[in-house]
Amino acid sequence: MDGIDRALVLCLQQDAGQSYAALGAAVGLSAGAAHERVRKLRERGVIRRTTVDVDPAAVGSGVLAFVMVDANAWMGESRAAFAEIPEIQEAHVIAGSASVMVKVRTATTEQLQDVLRRIYAVDGVSGTRATVVLETFFERPLPL
Repeated sequence: MDGIDRALVLCLQQDAGQSYAALGAAVGLSAGAAHERVRKLRERGVIRRTTVDVDPAAVGSGVLAFVMVDANAWMGESRAAFAEIPEIQEAHVIAGSASVMVKVRTATTEQLQDVLRRIYAVDGVSGTRATVVLETFFERPLPL
């Protein structure tokens, strides 16, 4: 990636819906050249997807928790089991005192408790430790 590619990605992280003309103007390219660069960034896997940033509280998912999952077996093969729980937004195999860390969003703490029950039912899971987020100071896009 060169400087123009980085600038394009930064512009897209701020507003992925802007036109190729606006992108090109921001980085000193024509609309066609900006479009071609973005296409190549997608082909190379630099840009994995284009999405919309939705306020979780506005759509009924205001409770955020990070859950450390303890296991009595290697959890690397449990990807599908975690993916079947729609409230889990992210799942990561980790090193440390737990085996997996998941990011969960629900509407209520009662729903969070239900998600914890379903996580506990995943084969190999021996326990969970949930940390409920009270306030998010900020979330950053990936730095380039």
